[in-house]
Amino acid sequence: MISAYSGTAVRAAERPLLDAGTGAELMQLAAHGLYAVCVQLLKDRRGRIYGSTCVVLAGAGNNGGDALYAGSRLLRRGCAATAVLTSSSAHTEALAAFLAGGGRVLTLSEDNTAEARQLCEDADLVLDGILGTGGKGGLRGPAAGLAGLAPARARRGHAPAVVACDLPSGIDADTGQAPGPHLSADVTVTFGAVKTGLVAGPGAEASGRIEVVDIGITPNLGTPAVHRLLAPDVASLLPRPAAGDQKYSRGVLGIAAGSDTYPGAAVLATGAALAAGTGMVRYLGPEPVRRLINQAHPEAVCADSTVALTHVQAWVAGPGAGTDEAQRRRAADAMASGLPCVIDADALSAVEPGTGEQVILTPHAGELSTLLNRLGEQADREAIEADPLTWVQKAAALTGATVLLKGWATLVAAPGGQVFSQAEATPWLATAGSGDTLSGILGAMLSTARVSSPSPGYYAAVAAAAASIHGRAGRLAAEQGPVQPSLLPEAIRRVVSAMEQWRPGPGEAGIL
Repeated sequence: MISAYSGTAVRAAERPLLDAGTGAELMQLAAHGLYAVCVQLLKDRRGRIYGSTCVVLAGAGNNGGDALYAGSRLLRRGCAATAVLTSSSAHTEALAAFLAGGGRVLTLSEDNTAEARQLCEDADLVLDGILGTGGKGGLRGPAAGLAGLAPARARRGHAPAVVACDLPSGIDADTGQAPGPHLSADVTVTFGAVKTGLVAGPGAEASGRIEVVDIGITPNLGTPAVHRLLAPDVASLLPRPAAGDQKYSRGVLGIAAGSDTYPGAAVLATGAALAAGTGMVRYLGPEPVRRLINQAHPEAVCADSTVALTHVQAWVAGPGAGTDEAQRRRAADAMASGLPCVIDADALSAVEPGTGEQVILTPHAGELSTLLNRLGEQADREAIEADPLTWVQKAAALTGATVLLKGWATLVAAPGGQVFSQAEATPWLATAGSGDTLSGILGAMLSTARVSSPSPGYYAAVAAAAASIHGRAGRLAAEQGPVQPSLLPEAIRRVVSAMEQWRPGPGEAGIL
């Protein structure tokens, strides 16, 4: 599992070491780690370092010093390097080392911004060391003219590989906000610990792949602000059928989704739930939808009944319910049942404070805005997308539910304060019906869970694991072209099956 900490917490963890006079040593550790990642990138892109070109964007702070020291090491390997100084001052010793290695320097101004940008566009590698973890408000002055520089991952043909030093300049290290112009990276080499701003909001998209360089501050870090599950963590949350199991003990999932207007949502949720391993699906809804589900999934048991009369271990309610009053009643009854349940789409309108941690809400930013405004917390969609970490936590605290906020990085917040961030998905999953499949996966995991006394944050961890499986399945499906949610179940099965290799062995503990 990856743990992320606020930039404020990381700076506090560094302080004892800096006060002890080890600042220069820490900078060299950071610079060497940064250099090592740059070397590998150049080898991957060109096959060698000698003869390549690099631009170092260096601000006045320590990040600029890290980048300049890394640039001086590249110079010694035959890489031609230019330092673009974005401030009237730079780290004195690092700049001296860069010049001693034969590096060229360009001091950025309004008059030469176009020249500096062209240098970046023509280079094999760009090192972003303009702003550090204390930077606020985005890029300013001439440096703002470098914002929008597209890293290699965002372009075809020749484009520089952009490596961010600690975090992309212009991204808030604590929240992931991008309040002004900012840079994006192929790789972010972060020092000491992952910053929360790299796994949430615009920062999660801007950071690219994250590499951590250990500089010895781990004992001082305290409690993480955000967690990210890795494959072994996800696998530990997937129950394996036992020899004595039958369909009921495997887990029975109730689904109250779909309507005459939107029947497909129920079909998609059911297919995903079956692919994720639930023992049985009991579907409640109108007759035309029941008929459609039985045609697509004859193993599903369909009825026109009530929540109270339906024996299940967990519920999925809301996807495609539209204005169907019977489905809305079922969603409200599912939330009141005390069972774990997934509440999505139209059923979110029934959520009230005091809902309970076992209820998992799965809104996108627009739906979360509607929910918050109805409960008296003013937040428009743009504000939530700009700072999703803050708003998902507020929503969990306000409702008492676990909240999964869909996005480039899906964030999950428990009412107790635990937060998870998963970013395995592909943009191809941004399509109608994708959320219905996520609801089905999550519902299946809740129905098959075998935890008698869930620990605080357990439901948030399960929701994060479902988001990870959904994202991985989307990537797998996207290998064949644009993702069609109705065809996702096969990819979901393959992902769940592949998780077996990561399952904890005898005597090994899972994440909770």
